[in-house]
Amino acid sequence: MDNNEYVLNEVNKGIKMGMDSISNVSEKVQEQNFKEDLQYQYNKYNEVLNKVNNKLTEYGNFPKELNPMQKAMGWMSVEFNTLDDKSNSKISEMMIKGTNMGIIEGVKLLNNYTDIDTNVKDILNEFVKVQENNVERLKKFL
Repeated sequence: MDNNEYVLNEVNKGIKMGMDSISNVSEKVQEQNFKEDLQYQYNKYNEVLNKVNNKLTEYGNFPKELNPMQKAMGWMSVEFNTLDDKSNSKISEMMIKGTNMGIIEGVKLLNNYTDIDTNVKDILNEFVKVQENNVERLKKFL
């Protein structure tokens, strides 16, 4: 697997973790405008995911699913962290922390894989920008 495919697979994993997190917390959110905002974020992730999938297919590679353990850990984290506090503020804080981890991973990929194709770099930059935008959107619910 070359660096382009590696980066695309990492972005794929990050997006799917973000989308899974949104799915997990959405059922805990009571306020309609917060739910709508989370849906907007989910849709933005999905737009980037489609680009990742198309590019991976060009390389003859197929997007990988999150392994069941990663999915279970994400779900358990949401359940545990919202056990006694399901407020918008708590959920927003959790989502910001997770999204910041994704931003860090995306920037590390940008810094460490400078030789990737322009199209792959554009997708990676979009992934980071979507997450940065999501953090800004989530701040209003703190």
